Amino acid sequence: MIMSYTAKDYSALVGMEGFSEILIKNHFTLYQGYVTNTNKIVDILDQMLKDGKTATPEYAELKRRFGWEFNGMRLHEYYFENLGGQAGLSKDGKLVKQMQADFGTYENWEKDFKATGTMRGIGWVALYADPMNGKLFNFWVNEHDVSHPAGCSPILIMDVFEHAFMIDYGLKRADYIEAFFRNINWAVAESRLK
Repeated sequence: MIMSYTAKDYSALVGMEGFSEILIKNHFTLYQGYVTNTNKIVDILDQMLKDGKTATPEYAELKRRFGWEFNGMRLHEYYFENLGGQAGLSKDGKLVKQMQADFGTYENWEKDFKATGTMRGIGWVALYADPMNGKLFNFWVNEHDVSHPAGCSPILIMDVFEHAFMIDYGLKRADYIEAFFRNINWAVAESRLK
């Protein structure tokens, strides 16, 4: 089962409008921790498997913790990858057409996504595509390791844990969301829609 994950380099995002260098670099450090901890857990679980210690409470708890660390790593990768965009959403692209089909208008989708992001609590906001019916929906994910819609594909991810905005925006989450929208890499989001 040996797997090894390497933190990706998102340093090109430093200097993005609306995200201070200290905020984004702190966020990179947090992400690196998820990668490091994912690898540590994989190594420990692999050794426990080899040693026949799978019927232990420690093994069970590490299996549960793996979901937290792995999803923390992966969600941050989706988040960083859908940032840094300079161009707007293509008015002729398949993503905007699907948003219009499922929400009536792009503006309705955006209003719903932002409203989801300003809800009280910590977590993630995700635009998901349901491959079973082809529909898009905005979704709140409270913790990394729970609440993901089974089988759905993430299209756009926004981090709304405090570490994503408080250094720059304090409690003004809506201002952070506006900065996020100014920096969406729509080409990446579009490429995730299959």
